[in-house]
Amino acid sequence: MHRLLTTMLACLGMIGALAIDTYLPSMPAIGVEFGVGPVAVQQTLSVFLFTFAFMMLFYGTLSDSFGRRPVVFGALSLYTLSSIGAAYAPTFGWLLFFRALQGLSAGAGSVIGQAIVQDRFSGAQAQKMMSHIMMVFGLAPAIAPVLGGWLHVSFGWRSTFIFLAIFGAAMMLMVWRLLPESLPREKRQPFHPGTIAANYLMVLRHPQFVMLSLSLGLVFGGLSLYIGSAANFVMEILGLPETAFAWMFIPLIGGMVVGSAWGGKRAAKAPPGRLLWVGYSVMAVASILNVGYNALFPATIPWAVLPLAVFTFGLAVAMPGIQLSAMGLFPNNRGLAASMVGFIQMMSFALVSGLVAPLLFGSAFALACGAAIGCVLSFLMWRLSRRFARPVV
Repeated sequence: MHRLLTTMLACLGMIGALAIDTYLPSMPAIGVEFGVGPVAVQQTLSVFLFTFAFMMLFYGTLSDSFGRRPVVFGALSLYTLSSIGAAYAPTFGWLLFFRALQGLSAGAGSVIGQAIVQDRFSGAQAQKMMSHIMMVFGLAPAIAPVLGGWLHVSFGWRSTFIFLAIFGAAMMLMVWRLLPESLPREKRQPFHPGTIAANYLMVLRHPQFVMLSLSLGLVFGGLSLYIGSAANFVMEILGLPETAFAWMFIPLIGGMVVGSAWGGKRAAKAPPGRLLWVGYSVMAVASILNVGYNALFPATIPWAVLPLAVFTFGLAVAMPGIQLSAMGLFPNNRGLAASMVGFIQMMSFALVSGLVAPLLFGSAFALACGAAIGCVLSFLMWRLSRRFARPVV
């Protein structure tokens, strides 16, 4: 039963990752078809990420009031319809519009999935479950750009959005038939705007929670730099074709899958703080290797991508502990806490991908330095959060 739930929650979390990664190999072709430059095409990713992050603020709260299943199902319905719209977009403006709708609907699975884990598990068992979900979820970003590259070459860029619509419809069927409701009616929060606003203010006024969330967003920003620059990194810096995105994403996600598996096994034996130290130490080593290699040598495969596998190994070891520490501060508002964690994480992703990544296009060394800076700032936020620890609300 736990394996089935793990698979379902991981698949729901894949919705956003697939919408981000599957169409990356098609970005240059989209620019050519609509007659816009690479910076404009980059906004198809940025618009998605900003609306994705914005709506993450509300999915947890909505699910706290109306239940987990109805909110997920409604979001999947909108996601499927907007994917069809993007596939048949007649102009670049309409493509941006449907990407915005995709973003509004894609975050429900990941936010509510975290709340479901908190509903049903606690302590080391919850951390182990989160690690297993991340391990299965990690398959999506590894497979998506490779699949997207082959779809693009075989059928054109619009076929990637047809694939996303089919996946969304399959998830709707899965939720309808297999996902149990984990929040009974007697535990739901009243849907009153004043109460909801007070709860958001309560969370935002908790400095430890904010710093833990920023720590997560900053370290994830290193990964988002490479994802946001994927088309440029693979096709311009490494000089590879649209079908070769596996050279970047398999090391990135392979490290995350292995790190999640290792961290899940260690969760019951080692305290969360120790796993966080291990995770940050591994990311520090990876950052030094990445910056050092790109400072001394031109970027070539496989050496330019191997440090990324080490980095994401450490990221996967550290992330579950940070997430659970933040959400554990608000046991009576798990959905809202999950929303805020997701919002801060994805807003960091959006800002880095939309504003920072274009500034670093064309330089593997600059990308390596950007990821390293994010790791250092994340570590400082995590250490600073411990100074503001206060009793659980």
